[in-house]
Amino acid sequence: MSAPNTNIDRQKKRHRPALWGMAVVAVFAGLVFFLNVAFSVDGDGPLDAFFTDDAPVLESDPEN
Repeated sequence: MSAPNTNIDRQKKRHRPALWGMAVVAVFAGLVFFLNVAFSVDGDGPLDAFFTDDAPVLESDPEN
């Protein structure tokens, strides 16, 4: 059973803004993902303020 009154040209015209919106969202999500990966690999992320190497290291000898 087919849909009544199908007009492909009108459907293309009506769906164009939604398709452009989805494309913009996909590009924005890709940009956010890329920047997130780039800054997390850089080492200057927000968690570096919490995790530092200033704590003294206790050496333990497992044979004792």
